[in-house]
Amino acid sequence: MKMQQPTIAQQAVMPQPPQVISTKDALYLTDMMSWNLLAMKKAHFFASQCQDQEIVAAIERAGQMHQRHYERILQQLQQPNQPTTPLQ
Repeated sequence: MKMQQPTIAQQAVMPQPPQVISTKDALYLTDMMSWNLLAMKKAHFFASQCQDQEIVAAIERAGQMHQRHYERILQQLQQPNQPTTPLQ
């Protein structure tokens, strides 16, 4: 007898985050914050090395996006169980 794997459509969606996060989740959140912080710093550095203002502006926008993501994750961790909206 062949067992079927549940598809994404069949899996339940959590209406809100759990009250407590696991150690694995906490480590992943730490990694996500580190990745965004590093990307933000690299964007700032590379923008400072460019001469073309269009490229500088594009890199700065990318850095600002990573900064928003970092701040959004931090905000969610400081205020648990608040309704969430997708990252932009």
